[in-house]
Order: sequence, then C-alpha cells, then structure tokens
Amino acid sequence: MLILGAQVKGKTKEDAYPSVVLRERLDTAAAYLEEYPEAVVIVCGGQGADEPDSEANVMKNYLIKQGIPKNKIIMEDTSTRTKENILNAQKKQPLNNTVIVTSDFHVFRAKLLAKRLGIESVSGLPAVSNNSAIFKSYTREIIALAYGLLFDW
Repeated sequence: MLILGAQVKGKTKEDAYPSVVLRERLDTAAAYLEEYPEAVVIVCGGQGADEPDSEANVMKNYLIKQGIPKNKIIMEDTSTRTKENILNAQKKQPLNNTVIVTSDFHVFRAKLLAKRLGIESVSGLPAVSNNSAIFKSYTREIIALAYGLLFDW
C-alpha cells in the first residue's frame, strides 16, 4: 500500500498533526490495513516550507496510534509531488501489486502516473472528501491532471 501525503498542520514537530484531507486518507488506509494485516504500507511526503514536520513522519505516527504495527510502515519523506511519491517509494520497496490511497479526486491521476512509472498492477483506494475545500481540490486536480498528461511522461 502506498499512502500519498497531504498538508501537515501545527507549529512545532511535537504538535504536528494531519490536515483534514490527510486524516481522511489515513483513516481510509487504517481501515484497509485492519482488514489486510499482512500488507506493508509506504507513507509518502516530504516537509513543506510551511509544515512543522514531514508528511511521512506525521502519517507514520498517526497510523501507529491507530494500532498499525511500526514494522509494517516504511517512510518516504523526501517527495514534494505525486510523481516523486511514486518514484521514491519504488526505491524503498518493489511496487508490484499496489494499492494507492489518496483522496477521491486524486485517484485517477495517481493511478495514471503509477502505470506510466511501470507499476502494472495498481488499484486506487479513494478517501472520500468531506471537507469544505472540495471545489478548490477538484479544480486544482483538473489543472494537475492536464499538466500530468502533458509533462509527466
């Protein structure tokens, strides 16, 4: 399983916490991991200039608090965009039969990029977006999809 990062909130590394969008992804992943405890998960996301900690580290800590064993979690904490998430995750673990967990509006592009990067067996597990920025998120995703179709080869 590959969980794609999203914004982290907080003022310091000690009080860093997942944004609503990231929490939706993590809760979706945690439910899946409870059903499939043999799965290994790669949490992806670096630290943005406005974030107190890397997305991957916050994700790992959140999943551990949800009861996911630490030894089942691999961190990829250097990426800043979806294509980098997948490329860097491939360096950590072979991604043969992979489930990508991301927001519902992001699944199509994430799977498209994964297939372009050589992951033949990939499925998407959408985290349902229930946040107030849904219109903004879908608008941003349309622009990102157009960019990806043109430049992310």
